[in-house]
Amino acid sequence: MIDFAGFEMPVQYESILKEHEAVRKNAGLFDVSHMGEIIVEGRDSEKFINYMVTNDITKISANQAMYSPMCYPNGTTVDDLLVYKFSCEKYMLVVNASNIDKDYKWLWKNKNGFDVEIKDESGEISELALQGPKSQEILEKITNYDLDSLKYYHFDYMDLDGINCLISRSGYTGEDGFEIFLKNEYVAKMWEKILSVGEVLGIKPAGLGARDTLRFEAGLPLYGNELSDDITPLEAGLSSFVKLDKSFIGKEALLNQKEGGLKRKIVGFEIADTAIPRHGYDVYAEGEKIGYVTTGYLAPTLKKNIGMALIKSQFTTIGNEINIIIRNKPYKAFVTSKNFYKKNYKK
Repeated sequence: MIDFAGFEMPVQYESILKEHEAVRKNAGLFDVSHMGEIIVEGRDSEKFINYMVTNDITKISANQAMYSPMCYPNGTTVDDLLVYKFSCEKYMLVVNASNIDKDYKWLWKNKNGFDVEIKDESGEISELALQGPKSQEILEKITNYDLDSLKYYHFDYMDLDGINCLISRSGYTGEDGFEIFLKNEYVAKMWEKILSVGEVLGIKPAGLGARDTLRFEAGLPLYGNELSDDITPLEAGLSSFVKLDKSFIGKEALLNQKEGGLKRKIVGFEIADTAIPRHGYDVYAEGEKIGYVTTGYLAPTLKKNIGMALIKSQFTTIGNEINIIIRNKPYKAFVTSKNFYKKNYKK
């Protein structure tokens, strides 16, 4: 157990490798109740949130969710979050645990002129993430809801073993799966129930360690690694989630950054040696420091020493040779795509 954003969280239950493999082949259950849930309600909810985030939430319908960065005026990232739309006048923002207070204050700071109410309900809502190819089969054991009708990045309320839950078909692992939101008093019972009915299908409880290796193999960013108040969404390679044809905080800076050309960018890389890269290691090329590693692992599924790094743009061409400094020794690596693992979402 470790302290994570003020929460006591398990890094692993059995082993990171076994939990990682369980999610890729069967299913894993994560307690992600540390994530924050902020409710925005009122006549101007859609207009307000669309001004706060870089993606265009007017494109989604009720019972649909959308991923988006949220930026400061200089274009760097306040947080990356999921926007759940109940109606044009009610939304839920699912935010990173370490950013709950910061996000809440940022939303309040910018609400003047908008007819909205903002409530932080993080302390009342728990969240479980059931992920893996057998997730639906497991969930079907405790609900009569037609899960085939629940599309990717859509959500609905449904009865799970007698408990009313909000369920979305989404996830952070590269596999098909569900996020389950419910009141705190029911989460322990639901945790035990899902593990019990999923046992014959190979489910395992999974901790923070497997969650990070899974999202990393799938090429998904983590706030604090690939995104931060020093990194913009464009530098992180998230331009498809930045809609420069609408108004939002940070638009001018990001437009200037795009038009002027990115000075640095996050890339994938693979080390040609047995050395394992770690977050924060320096990256060199042609005798100069060109950036640093944002995430690095021996990828459990791919069996390769790979990573992501924020480096100067002139070195980002796929196939370029770079050097990762590991314990004061340079190791040869090559720039690759960040899409290390082919995602298996059910859409």
